[in-house]
Parts: sequence; C-alpha cells; structure tokens
Amino acid sequence: MTYLGRLSPKDPMWAYLCDDILPLVDGANGSDGTVVAPDFEVYRMPLSRRVYLYEDRARNARIIGKFFGGDPGRSFESAVRHMEREHHHLNQFRMLGFDRYPHYVARPLGCNARINCVLVEEFLNGQALTHVILDAIGKQNPGDLLEKLADLAWFLAALHQRSMNKHPVDMAQTASYFKKVIRQLRDWKHIDEDPYRNFLSARDRWLGKAFMSADRQVLVHGDITPANILFGDSPGVMTFDLENVKADDPVFDLGRLAGELRHFFMQYAGDSEKAVPFIRHVLQTYAGQFSDPDCVFSAVTRRVPFYEAMTLLRISRNSWISDAHRKRLIEEAGEILEGG
Repeated sequence: MTYLGRLSPKDPMWAYLCDDILPLVDGANGSDGTVVAPDFEVYRMPLSRRVYLYEDRARNARIIGKFFGGDPGRSFESAVRHMEREHHHLNQFRMLGFDRYPHYVARPLGCNARINCVLVEEFLNGQALTHVILDAIGKQNPGDLLEKLADLAWFLAALHQRSMNKHPVDMAQTASYFKKVIRQLRDWKHIDEDPYRNFLSARDRWLGKAFMSADRQVLVHGDITPANILFGDSPGVMTFDLENVKADDPVFDLGRLAGELRHFFMQYAGDSEKAVPFIRHVLQTYAGQFSDPDCVFSAVTRRVPFYEAMTLLRISRNSWISDAHRKRLIEEAGEILEGG
C-alpha cells in the first residue's frame, strides 16, 4: 500500500465516514461514552488507483473506499450503476451464506453517489493468494499452495451450488468478451490481423461444441485473480471485489484461476507446465464437492482450456506485462486453443 497522508476534515469523505460509516463499526465511542475523535490516515491499495484504505487510528478501525467515478469515458450514470451493482452483489453473496466462517464476503457499509460514487466496505485482513503462489514458487514447497487452492475450490463449489438457476449457459456474452479482448490486442499492436482472425476462428470452433453450453448458469465471481482472494485460518476464504459477478458458466471461474496459475508459473518459475498439477488439484477438489465427482470432473476439464486461454489473452493486455512475457502468453493461449 502507498501512504497518502491524513484525510482532511474539509474533505466530504471525512464527514461521510464520521456520520454514516463509523457508527456501523464497533468502537465508535470511548469507554466513558464520549465520542472518540476520528483521525483517518489514507493508503492507496496496490495495483489500483481508485481503491483506498482509511485507517482511524483513534479507534483502530479500517475501512475500504472504492470509487467508481472519475474514470475517463465513464458517465456519472454509468458510475452510479457500477457502484450500486457491486453493492448489490456484496449483499447477494452474503445472503447466500458467505457472511460467516469459513467463506466470507466483505460487508458493505454504504455507498454515496455524491462523493465520486464511492462504495464503502469493511477491510478484510488475510494472506493474498498472490503471496501463497509466489512463496510456493520461491521455496519450491507446494504444500501450502495445494491446501489453499483446495480451500478456494471448496468456496467456488459452494458458490456455484447455492446460486445455480434453471437457465442453460448462454455463450453469447463469452463470445463477445473474447472478441473484445483480442480486438484490443490487435488495436494496441500486440497481434496482427492474421492472429486476430485465427483466434476468432478458434473461438467459434470451441463455442460451437455442444458441451460448452451443456451446464446451467450459476453466479460466478468473475474476477478470480490472486490479489482478490484472501485466506485466513484454513479452510477460510475471503473475497471483496465483486464488480464482475454475473450469471454464467461455472467453469468461467475455474478457467480464470487456471489461467492465472499458468501466468504466475510462466513468469516466476519459467515454465507454465509446472502449474498443471495445481490446476488439476483445483478441478479434482471442486468436483469432489458434488454428488457425482467423476461426471463433474470430466465436464469441467473439457471446458477449462477455453477459459484458461481467454484468461492468458486477458492478462496479456496489461501495460505492466513485458513484451517478451506478453508474447509467451499469447503463444500459450493459441496452443491451448488449438489443442481442443
């Protein structure tokens, strides 16, 4: 985190936190009943320009503020919709039972369209999946990573089972998202026209297979990236960023996780194949939570490669990716898609 200084009492956020948010957090008053004067220190969260930690040292309270306004090209109306959508998803997940150990979604504390469309939620303290992966790679000790991935697979299975509806998976939104990703890669000069068309053909070939839409829709987290998943005492799993929740194929989440694991092992261990045992462990543990594990394992392993490749292409768009690593990600995605 990057320390930014103290929040000025003249900032509208200061009054909002004091009047509307702090009363929802334990410890608003001192032991003698007097109000404890707030003193907020502000930190910018890693890899994000619009998510901030507000720490009230006078009460030892930590609060997260996520701002949806201020992005170039996003209207006020769009920012309000995104703010309200994520607020709804946080409550929705908690109503599904993810408001207590072992699987926990952050508690939303409020949202305010007048302050740059800010969503305020409780701060969760845990070990990020990012650190677990890097620790396993650095120490060449897979035990802790295997344990945490099993915990995450259990969380995903619980989410998908509790939220499954009667509607079949609709691949139209996936087709559209895939095209958006590769169009950006082409427009930003990361791929040429021929690879762009080859990826489109591979997409159409995959999505034309009957097994790709054979499942029913569930709520998917939509952004299973290592920075968005925290671990407490095993089997505790915590998450907080639900901006991309949607009704979709349950394998969307599994494929996103598989692609992230490949990316990390490719970048930090020099070999994406070292991620394969971990990916298989996730899929086996996930399938084991269902009444017919063999059937579920067979079904998800057929679909995971497509979403895995799409995730590699998604990651390759990032500006912080080196050109050499971007090239490897794109090549790996192509090989995975051709293998199906």
